[in-house]
Amino acid sequence: MALGANQKMDLLKHAPLFAHCSKQELQRIAGIADQLDVREGKVLIQEGERGREFFVIVEGEVEIRRKGKKVKTLGPGSFVGEIALLSKIPRVATVTAIEPTSVLVITDRAFMDLCEKSPSIAVKVARTLADRVGENELSDRAPS
Repeated sequence: MALGANQKMDLLKHAPLFAHCSKQELQRIAGIADQLDVREGKVLIQEGERGREFFVIVEGEVEIRRKGKKVKTLGPGSFVGEIALLSKIPRVATVTAIEPTSVLVITDRAFMDLCEKSPSIAVKVARTLADRVGENELSDRAPS
């Protein structure tokens, strides 16, 4: 089932990375999101490799593994790989489709081009990341 722009927006607005984005900004992000159908067994993300894509699961399920051990299974509405849009750090897990799966994919190149054209998106994504870093710092310093 091919998704329309509004359906893409509904999925993307649940990704924390885009939490501060307006409806118009989500519409722009949805415009660079391609829908892709993958077969069972397809590796979407390989642990240790440089990331280049962000995925939102539309239908189906994926399995997350770290160092070969299953961490969890994710289904529709879940997302993986958001840090790849902003950083060149290696992937921290392997993500594999465990059944035929449909995903939205945004590439780092398309996202960076969009941020150059729409600086407000870049600012809001940076704010979200700063919030997350701040929360981690506070939790690391909390007394035991």
